[in-house]
Amino acid sequence: MKNLKVQKRLASQLLKRSKKKIALDTSRLEDVKEAITKKDIKSLIKDGAIVGKQKTGVSRARANHRHIQKTKGQRKGHGKRKGKVTARMPKKESWMKKIRLQRAFLTELKSKGLLTTSAFRSLYLKSKGGFFRSKRHIKLFITEHKIINDNNNK
Repeated sequence: MKNLKVQKRLASQLLKRSKKKIALDTSRLEDVKEAITKKDIKSLIKDGAIVGKQKTGVSRARANHRHIQKTKGQRKGHGKRKGKVTARMPKKESWMKKIRLQRAFLTELKSKGLLTTSAFRSLYLKSKGGFFRSKRHIKLFITEHKIINDNNNK
């Protein structure tokens, strides 16, 4: 192999790889020995007598798997969290989400004619005051107090 030092060096320059990453075809070693110029080496590379091994890189398989799990909503346990709940979802943002949902629900009931204007107004103000925990709580309150207008359903 000592005689092929020059050929390996030229091949590594052409293929832009380390000398360690150059593989020579053992059945065609005589042809490789005869090659002296870069042009000769180039022709041997085209023929497949000299091959550059693939560069080793860092595999993305684990990162891709982790990303897929995160899209599913996994890997969000206590150990992954830093900061308070209010840091992850600010109080104002959570309030905005809640109140918009409640107001949309109330307006929907009013547009369907299930709520009178006075009932709608009182429920709207209650939700503004933070009386209701959720949309489900509003439904519960309406059924318990029999607020729904049944005149349109008949």
